[in-house]
Amino acid sequence: MPTSEKQVRVAEVKDRLAASGGVIMADYRGLTVKQMRILRTSLREAGAEVTVYKNSLTQIAMRELGLPNMDEYLQGPTVFVFTPDDPVASAKALLAFAKEYKVFSFKGGLIDGQVVDGATIKAIAQLPSREELIAKLMGTMLNPLRNLMAMANAPVGAFARTLQAVADQKAAA
Repeated sequence: MPTSEKQVRVAEVKDRLAASGGVIMADYRGLTVKQMRILRTSLREAGAEVTVYKNSLTQIAMRELGLPNMDEYLQGPTVFVFTPDDPVASAKALLAFAKEYKVFSFKGGLIDGQVVDGATIKAIAQLPSREELIAKLMGTMLNPLRNLMAMANAPVGAFARTLQAVADQKAAA
């Protein structure tokens, strides 16, 4: 029979999984307490939360939520990074941390209901952020409109330059 403390922990994991855009799992074996504090701070700035849960309790929570089986990633010490809606910023912060501290490694994760491996998380970290993608899309959408306005204004501009040239000629004569 599960203890009430374990039931509370499973409920907490379920709430976190349901409320986040995804979860990234990593092996933190070999990190010092100071390095873990640095990791938590850098991820908090990216809007993510770092927590360590027992793998078995996380497996129970995932089964109860009907999420895909991720038992292969839930082996050994695992840190869980719960990402907001846009996991790119969190993945970027994790990748920067992993480059600085070589003992930290990606296991895998669950992003938008899809199971991803560590290599995919590294690839996600190299994507532009959501805001950058939106800005690029808006720029791409506005380019045809800008070109149309330039073409519409071209005859009027040419006419104005022609009138100015005639006026300058008459003034010189």
